[in-house]
Amino acid sequence: MDSLQQLVAGQGLTTTKAPYIENAVANGEMYITQPYELYSADNHDAWRRLYARMQDRWARYANPRFLDGLDTLCFDATQVPRLEDVNKFMAPRTGFRAKAVSGFVPAFDFFDCLSRREFPTTITIRDGASLDYLPEPDIFHDIAGHVPMHTDPAFAETLVRFGACAHLAAELVSTVPDRTEKLRRLTSIQNALQRFFWFTVEFGLMRGTSPTDIKVYGSGLLSSYGEIVHCVDSDTTQRHPLQLEWVINQHFEIDHYQPLLFIVTDFDHLYALVGQLEAWMKAGKLDNVTPGYRQMSEADAQSFLEASLAR
Repeated sequence: MDSLQQLVAGQGLTTTKAPYIENAVANGEMYITQPYELYSADNHDAWRRLYARMQDRWARYANPRFLDGLDTLCFDATQVPRLEDVNKFMAPRTGFRAKAVSGFVPAFDFFDCLSRREFPTTITIRDGASLDYLPEPDIFHDIAGHVPMHTDPAFAETLVRFGACAHLAAELVSTVPDRTEKLRRLTSIQNALQRFFWFTVEFGLMRGTSPTDIKVYGSGLLSSYGEIVHCVDSDTTQRHPLQLEWVINQHFEIDHYQPLLFIVTDFDHLYALVGQLEAWMKAGKLDNVTPGYRQMSEADAQSFLEASLAR
C-alpha cells in the first residue's frame, strides 16, 4: 500500500496502528522520513489537545530554558509539527536536529546520534482516547517534551558529551581479552548510562530561584499532564540532590509515577556530572553496577560493540 492509499484509507500515524511504521520496521528501516500527509485529522486533534492542556502546567512547573525553547520553536498548537520546521528553528541555536525513526533505536546508535547532534524522534502520536499514558515514546513526548531543551546551548553540550560516552565505553572494553568479561562490563556500563539518562534527561528536576523552588527539565515529566504536578507537589515523591553513586545503582520502572527523583543545581552542574560519569567509567567504577530494568542482553551488547567498530 503506497502513501496515497494509506491516506485515503485514513489510517493515520497513530502509535501501534500505523502501517507506514510497520512496513519500515519489516524492511529494517530505522531512519525514515516523516510522511506528513499521512497524519489524520484525529492525529492533529490529539496533538492539539495534548499541547493545549500543558500550557498552564509548563508555565508553573517547567524550567525557564524549556519555556524559552518553546518560544524559539514556534510550534503550531493546532497540528503535529513538521520536523523540517522544528529543525529550521533549532539547528541555528545549537546544531541539533530531530531525526525521524521507525521505533526502537539500539543503544550505540542512540548515543552516537546524540554525539552528532541528532535526536532520534518518533513520528507517530498516541491515540486520542489514551492521552494520559503510553509505554512507548511518541512525537508529543519527543518534540514537546525533549526538543525545546535542545535549543539551549548548555543542555545541548551536555547531551553531546553524554552521547560520546558510548564511544568511550566501547573503547574501554575493547582491550578486555575474554569475550564473556567484555560483554559483562559493557552491560554494566550500559546499565549505568541508562539510569543516568533516565534520572536526568527523562525525569530530572532542577533548583529554581529559591532553595525551596523546584523546576522540571526532564522530558518524561514535561510531556506528562499528571506527573509534572505530582513530581513537584506530591508528598509521596522523594526528591534528593543528585549523587552519581545513587543514580547509577537505582532501579526504575516505567508504568507508574516515579517515587524517587533527583535534583541538579543547573545545567553546568549536569554537564559536570557527565564529566564525573566519564571519569568513573575510565576508573572502572561502572564495571559492577547492579542489574536492573531493561537489562542489556548479550546480543545487544555484541551489537553495541559491532556498531562502535563500524564507525
